[in-house]
Amino acid sequence: MAVISRTVLREQVKDVLLQRIASGELQPGERLVETRIAQELGTSQAPVREALRDLQLLRLVESEPFRGSRVRVFDEEEMIEVFPVRASLEELAARLAAERLAGDVSALEVEFEAMRDAVRRDDTNALAQHDIAFHRLIVEASGNSVLEQCWKSLGVESRITISLYGTYMDPEQAAERHIKLIDAIRSGNPGAAGREARKHVEVSAKLMQKHLRSSEA
Repeated sequence: MAVISRTVLREQVKDVLLQRIASGELQPGERLVETRIAQELGTSQAPVREALRDLQLLRLVESEPFRGSRVRVFDEEEMIEVFPVRASLEELAARLAAERLAGDVSALEVEFEAMRDAVRRDDTNALAQHDIAFHRLIVEASGNSVLEQCWKSLGVESRITISLYGTYMDPEQAAERHIKLIDAIRSGNPGAAGREARKHVEVSAKLMQKHLRSSEA
């Protein structure tokens, strides 16, 4: 009988809560009760507690002594501030990946096709997960562990999910715009790959800013 590790359980619980926060099922200020979540998901409190800590590091959950955890009030302007930093990191990651992959973008193509399939099935959750996996592959392919740690500390994974659930981006557009980035990395040209990676992130920033302006109008 296979045993699921606590680390895997923590990630599963985190993904469930992340999706609920991003989709609005869990509202800002709403309490997150460990015992209730553990009972609902059929797990112990330990992975729930660890998942909440992870979400706190991503600034999606806040915790106060004697008051427990709550969904943090979502600050979209704060998300905007992350994009220039992410653009610089992913530009460098793509430059390094283009050299190290030497034209082998098969893993990226697998995630891209999975994104397309998710769009056809109208599965936003799957689209977000494969979008995240795509960008993580590029960062990992850079071979730079410091870069990878910095990228993870930005909470890019949660921000991609929120962007898609928050309808800042059309799902089909979210998937198809990865084609140029794949082609740039396949070319083996570090400069072209870096420029395309930066452009990819900057377009995301513009789409979110456009959404913010329209919601304020």
